Amino acid sequence: MNQKVVMVKRPQGEPDDSCFQFVEEMLPVLEEGQIMVKVIWLSLDPYMRGRMNDVKSYTAPMQIGDVMVGETAGVVVESRSQHYQKGDCVTVHKGWQRYIIVDDDEPRVMKVDLANGTLSAHLGVVGMPGRTAYFGLTEVGKPKPGETLVVAAASGAVGSVVGQLAQVMGLKAIGIAGGAEKCRYVKETLGFDDCLDYKEGDLAEKLRVACPDGIDIYFENVGGDVTRAVAPLLNPGARVPICGYISNYNATDISQVQTPFDILKTAKHVPEHRFFVVTEWQNQWQEATEKLGQWVNSGKIKYRESIGEGLENAPELFRGLLKGKNFGKQLVKVADE
Repeated sequence: MNQKVVMVKRPQGEPDDSCFQFVEEMLPVLEEGQIMVKVIWLSLDPYMRGRMNDVKSYTAPMQIGDVMVGETAGVVVESRSQHYQKGDCVTVHKGWQRYIIVDDDEPRVMKVDLANGTLSAHLGVVGMPGRTAYFGLTEVGKPKPGETLVVAAASGAVGSVVGQLAQVMGLKAIGIAGGAEKCRYVKETLGFDDCLDYKEGDLAEKLRVACPDGIDIYFENVGGDVTRAVAPLLNPGARVPICGYISNYNATDISQVQTPFDILKTAKHVPEHRFFVVTEWQNQWQEATEKLGQWVNSGKIKYRESIGEGLENAPELFRGLLKGKNFGKQLVKVADE
């Protein structure tokens, strides 16, 4: 038997339990060229909230009755494929489920090399969030040694990697996070030059002090008041990779949301900025994962995971993620390894 979580209602604001339904079904017999994956870990990510809205974005919205979108990591437990064997570790982008049957040529399946990190790390620091940080910074941010980078949600799965990569590349890294504990972690454990607590207020003034030479790269994860505080400090020629803007995701009236695009176009020095998705560089994913794995194994990149237990708790953990309750990468442990 498989258990999956489907979206049965579009949320208005925060997605409550009535938006989700747990469905059980018999697993079909494998066809030639297919594998069955037992899910061990489920990744929870902010983009999932946007996919629940009936709004066209960089990809089509989920439809009522669809399995909740998301990436998982697990083990092949049955194979009729020449490319995968029983016992292989893989990541699969096929949603919130306990078991997944998938064709072996499906582009959303990747074999996991545990030399690059643990199975769970392939959903975080060396997986999609890590690759998002890597390509967003290098391809859109275009960093140069000596520049100043500011990254929002600096203790999160993407932001924490962005700041550490910036330091590897010779930049000054300033983080923004919510709460003293997260800021201490970003500064003392991850080694950022500074980390500012937006919950304390006066963020604009704190940024002016932390960035006396202005801001050359702002890696956008949050939007709203954080972006408003950053915009006046952007230098001529600044770049802003826009990964997301989580502060707006639970808005009840999306038409009234002031996006980072709206805010940045009013800046004195309008930066080079664009929204990006990691699939733009899908043919380079393996190369990026290997680089990230080397930095993790050498201690140049550190990471933290927030782990919730049980697929049945995924909706509540998802709500917590959208409120910033997670510390590092938010995962759900679906089964034992």
